[in-house]
Amino acid sequence: MHALTLERFRFSTWIKALGVLLFAVLTAASARISVLTPLSPVPLTLQVLVVILSGFALGWRGALLSQVLYLQAILLGAPWTASGLAGPMAFVAPTAGYLLSFPLAAALAGWLHERMVSSAWGRLVGGMAALMVVYALGALWLAGFVGGLANGWRLGVVPFLGADALKVVIASAALSLRRR
Repeated sequence: MHALTLERFRFSTWIKALGVLLFAVLTAASARISVLTPLSPVPLTLQVLVVILSGFALGWRGALLSQVLYLQAILLGAPWTASGLAGPMAFVAPTAGYLLSFPLAAALAGWLHERMVSSAWGRLVGGMAALMVVYALGALWLAGFVGGLANGWRLGVVPFLGADALKVVIASAALSLRRR
């Protein structure tokens, strides 16, 4: 009986590790799907969708690890940002605040999702809270490059409100479909 439990633990650990790796790679791939808008120096990407999904699918710990792994790869030289920057330069660019928000946002989405009994409302609340973390840190960092917090908000948040709200709904719906 003890050997059977040990085997299950190992299998479960490998599955979790693969999930963390998968979401780190998906975050990197979603960064490359970007659209520059004339309203902002920040590109529109699918990263927010993947960050929120990682929280829902992996739980807060796994989501945190997946996003830290993604940032670690960038720091080590992988050109996995929307702009293609890699290494330390990626973390001093105008959009670095968004990157740095991903682990916290993913963990918050997962934590709220777990605490709200995995309900549809829990996913929406978790996704919106994660989005607010991305916006807050992203706009705060961007403000240093565009002349103040008001400009950071106007250029780094306002153009993305509709698209990012849709991403939260898609992430929540995708998890609902998975459970059926």
